[in-house]
Amino acid sequence: MQVTETLNSGLKREIKIVVPAGDMEAKLMARLSDARDKVRINGFRPGKVPVQHLRKVYGKSFMAEVVNEILNDSTRSIISGRGEKAAMQPEVIMTEDEKEAEKILAGGADFEFRLNYEIIPAIEIQDFSGIKVTRQVFDVPDAEIDDQVKRIAESTRSFEPKTGKAAEGDRVTIDYVGKIDGEAFAGGAGNDQPLVLGSKEFIPGFEDQLVGTKAGDDKQVTVTFPENYQAAHLAGKEATFDVTVKEVAKPGDLEINDETAKKLGLESLERLREVVRGQIESQFGSMTRQKVKRQLLDQLDQSYSFEAPSKLVEAEFNNIWAQVNRDLEAAGRTFADEETTEEDARAEYMRLAERRVRLGLVLAEIGEKAGVTVSDEELQRGLFEQVRRFPANQQQEVFEFYRGNPEALNTLRAPMFEEKVVDHLLGQISVTDVKVSKEELMADDEESETSTKAKPAKKASKKAEAKASEADDEAEEPKKKAAPKKKAAKDAE
Repeated sequence: MQVTETLNSGLKREIKIVVPAGDMEAKLMARLSDARDKVRINGFRPGKVPVQHLRKVYGKSFMAEVVNEILNDSTRSIISGRGEKAAMQPEVIMTEDEKEAEKILAGGADFEFRLNYEIIPAIEIQDFSGIKVTRQVFDVPDAEIDDQVKRIAESTRSFEPKTGKAAEGDRVTIDYVGKIDGEAFAGGAGNDQPLVLGSKEFIPGFEDQLVGTKAGDDKQVTVTFPENYQAAHLAGKEATFDVTVKEVAKPGDLEINDETAKKLGLESLERLREVVRGQIESQFGSMTRQKVKRQLLDQLDQSYSFEAPSKLVEAEFNNIWAQVNRDLEAAGRTFADEETTEEDARAEYMRLAERRVRLGLVLAEIGEKAGVTVSDEELQRGLFEQVRRFPANQQQEVFEFYRGNPEALNTLRAPMFEEKVVDHLLGQISVTDVKVSKEELMADDEESETSTKAKPAKKASKKAEAKASEADDEAEEPKKKAAPKKKAAKDAE
């Protein structure tokens, strides 16, 4: 096998490999000899089939196997033998001439091919001792737990039908049909919909207009959808709803005790409070984690400057760009609405893609040198967590997809590996805890020059920013139902 480097420019490499016809012939003959004792051909006793007859029958298919074996084995061995790491699967270039290909398969010509690839640059890991981050910590007060428990308990409150007019706090059961310019719109109708007046479950102004209604009343409600309403075709538009009030019910006493907890599937009020505290602390802990990670990545970004493999950057940019455009389309907005141009946005997101790839390579190198790994048990837990995000009737299918697709499993392994590397780094650097209020913790430092979020526009949507951020914790706000509902997430979730 002859190996010749034909391109060495920056991170780009091209290698020409020539396997002499004699070597190909030897590999083919070895396969034919091995197959001689295994194949069964009419007219020949087992093990007595002439090799030349086998060649006539199986020669081309066996030589095709030899070609694939050489491609698979030589690609890995040649690149590793050069002390290089390919950024992505190398591009294999073979002859497109059918006659030449036939000669190769017939064993009458050298097998020549080329490998095109980019290498991962050598990264010299620097000292971490100079990195300092501030960890914002919010101590959840008992009052926060009390408020959340109370909101959850509201879901168990009993209601009794009443005569007379509906007041704030009463529950009305309604049918409704929404119209814009006299035409009903998709998702704007509902039947037997319970609604507690004052709960702010529906868009502003809707519930207020039902105060004073009675069972059997027909009421026309006029509201304007918020400008930031998730359904872009409804945002900012005035709509009328023909509402029929079917029942008015008054609330019973709100009870917060062990029986309340049991209605929610928990054994006691104490256990309910423990669960609520755990959920709230996890939520705020995630915010703290992301802010610390952002500071860490910002400082790593300032410490490492090298050319990132263009193919990796291109792939990362394409992922980001596709998400940005999906978000703009879903919101019914354009780049002009975001006070930017497509050209400027592309440039900004390309810079973000380069940063993400560069930081990913740095973290990978740090993790490798530190011996960080993701165990099979950890990956299995991550897989189960991923599967649980899907509806119950889809979970088995999703599980089988990941188990049968190594590349898909790698998409789970990579972020888990990154988080473990971040944990390793946090143990090596200076971390100062600072007690903050809930408002301070939840505040976005959007004006920070070191923010990891891409801001192609002054009014870039929060969702688009989050999707493009390295510090994104992949937690999206609960999806809202169609009009006139304002939010569909239950407090107990």
